[in-house]
Amino acid sequence: MAVTGNGTGTGTGTGTASGSGPLAGVRVVELAGIGPGPFAAMLLADLGADVVRVDRPGGGGLAVDPAYDITNRGKRSVLVDLKSPDGPARVLDLVERADVLVEGFRPGVAERLGVGPAECHARNPRLVYGRMTGWGQEGPLAHTAGHDIAYIAVTGALGMIGNPGEPPAVPANLVGDYAGGSLYLVIGVLAALQHARATGTGQVVDAAIVDGTAHLTAMIHGMMAAGGWQDRRGANLLDGGCPFYGTYETSDGGYMAVGALEQQFYDTFTELLGIGDRAPARKDIARWGELREAVAARFRTRTREEWTAVFEGTDACVAPVLSLREAPGHPHLASRGTFTDFGGIVQPAPAPRFSATPVAVTAGPARPGAHTESVAADWDVPALLPKEA
Repeated sequence: MAVTGNGTGTGTGTGTASGSGPLAGVRVVELAGIGPGPFAAMLLADLGADVVRVDRPGGGGLAVDPAYDITNRGKRSVLVDLKSPDGPARVLDLVERADVLVEGFRPGVAERLGVGPAECHARNPRLVYGRMTGWGQEGPLAHTAGHDIAYIAVTGALGMIGNPGEPPAVPANLVGDYAGGSLYLVIGVLAALQHARATGTGQVVDAAIVDGTAHLTAMIHGMMAAGGWQDRRGANLLDGGCPFYGTYETSDGGYMAVGALEQQFYDTFTELLGIGDRAPARKDIARWGELREAVAARFRTRTREEWTAVFEGTDACVAPVLSLREAPGHPHLASRGTFTDFGGIVQPAPAPRFSATPVAVTAGPARPGAHTESVAADWDVPALLPKEA
């Protein structure tokens, strides 16, 4: 498998005091959690920020070896027990020197621990305080537990995904946790950081997965209001309802993804598929069932590899459906370095790309507590060091 990219190294998780990306010089304190908060902090680290993760003694993260937790790449870690008498003060010493804090506790927990917005802004009025939750800081469900699937369920996003007459299909935890959560937190943090630098005043960023996920459906709501989207699964242009936007099984059990929406792409698709002389007009909805059967029958006559060879490099808008392990070997992704091998772990390379301040994976996942001495020195926080006996 050909995997190229910018990252090279041993993946020991040594961390760096500053990156080379557009956020070089920005200091971030991350209060350890799981899921969208750590991913958001990873993205900030990918962009060059010096991210110090405050881990709790005894762990509490993902149930995997920390050496493989890619969401902690490029960060540094210190151990602080926030429930100890001096725990909050040690975190506030870091906050005083930081630009951003990221936390993903339930509403009110950070306040009870003594590191809420009021305490942090008293020490550092310029601080951007980023809060990552599922339900948000306010509302009837704010204090209840939840996971990605529930958040995307109530926003209408989950109900759009899947075949009609079947249960909604679960899209892993990409739509809620990472698209509606992490990415919106990062957008909010960067906007608030710009405001803080312009005015000298920090603020709280309340990033709720339900808010971000709902925001992602903006175009669909507009189409529905205009009468161009039906509020049910598998009945629309972009949800698998039309036969030229969906997936089809090949003779070897693989799948091809078809997205030939525009007329010129549809014409190329049907011609290369071998049904151009008998394919119904794409707008003839009454014959969509007939078209779907014809397309499915043709795809079942060849393997995924054979169909890939037919469509590769054309404007038919057809691509093979690859697995996670297969994806890094795709010729286009390999040529761009979309994935990189760092420390023996194949992983997505940082995104997006910058012409003047390029980004790269510079360190593997931070091991809990591995960087206490370097952070204490770089951030001038001697209280982080263990007390001498």
